[in-house]
Amino acid sequence: MLISFYSTYPNRPPSRSLRRRISKRKRAAAKPVLDEAQFQRSVSQLLPRFTPEELCNVITMQDDPLVCLELFNWASQQPRFRHDVSTYHITIKKLGAAQMYEEMDVIVNQVLAIRFIGSEGLYNTMIYFFTEARKLTRAVNVFKHMANMKKMDCRPSIRTYNLLFTAFLSRGSNSYINHTYMETMRCLFKQMVNDGVQPDIFTLNSMIKGYVLSLHVNDALRIFHQMDSVYNCQPNSFSYDYLIHGLCAQGRTNNAREFCKKMKKEGFIPSCKSYNSLVNSLALGGEVEEAVKFLWEMTENRRSADFITYRTVLEEVCRQWKADDARNLLKELREKYIVDDFTHRKLLHELEDDYRN
Repeated sequence: MLISFYSTYPNRPPSRSLRRRISKRKRAAAKPVLDEAQFQRSVSQLLPRFTPEELCNVITMQDDPLVCLELFNWASQQPRFRHDVSTYHITIKKLGAAQMYEEMDVIVNQVLAIRFIGSEGLYNTMIYFFTEARKLTRAVNVFKHMANMKKMDCRPSIRTYNLLFTAFLSRGSNSYINHTYMETMRCLFKQMVNDGVQPDIFTLNSMIKGYVLSLHVNDALRIFHQMDSVYNCQPNSFSYDYLIHGLCAQGRTNNAREFCKKMKKEGFIPSCKSYNSLVNSLALGGEVEEAVKFLWEMTENRRSADFITYRTVLEEVCRQWKADDARNLLKELREKYIVDDFTHRKLLHELEDDYRN
């Protein structure tokens, strides 16, 4: 029927419901088949009255995730056997690592339905694999479950928050999207501090990066200045890099230059992204001499400039100085093997096209 339908309407795209059915059939056809012999060998390694620890050891040694799941389900049906944290944990790990997220979700629901079973490590594993599967809502639901637990060893830890911050920061490069998720990160950070969980350098850098990506650079600067005095944590190279890039993106070149100077004084070398942002910002701001100076500093520190940076600097040299100065700079970059032949030719052709007169 599907073939005749498409032959009648060759230009009509398939409907959403049809695409879902086709996708579902493909997933069903692609599902692996249980290795029955391997499953029976694994079962034979268990004594008649096996313990959760013994089952955990057998599942740990098993490479086939489908066999692991079958062992878990088989054990659930055995009389006088009850799963504990270790068996739930190892099964969720195996299924998550194999990207069998639907099957993992079933086991997770079983755990969340039992109030007296759980641990911080188990819940963090759930959150990690849900974020890997791009199921952020499910990850947040597990976090809320942890926050409502009365057992202190099940409550969210610094690792829990860092897992969520990492997931929020990976949702996209669009500033509106980052602004939306930054509000959630701000609330999570406030809750973390109120619950007495001490932020570490990764947490604080995540907040700085989030504020920069959502174009709230002043908030990022506030976190930076509170790192030592409030949170007893020293900034590292990432702290400076995020801020230099954010300041340059807002045209605050002088502030970015000061942070770069302070960063080097602390013994850190700016990243390629920081240097590229600063060189571009200086060149576009009319400070060509400073831009060229930082361009040479990049090469001395073994940081690579990208094509846009080279082009921006050369164009501004042509515009503010002379075309010959740009050609000489490009020639020197080639002679010192800083740019390859292909990049050299491409930059030279673009300069000739733009400034042939």
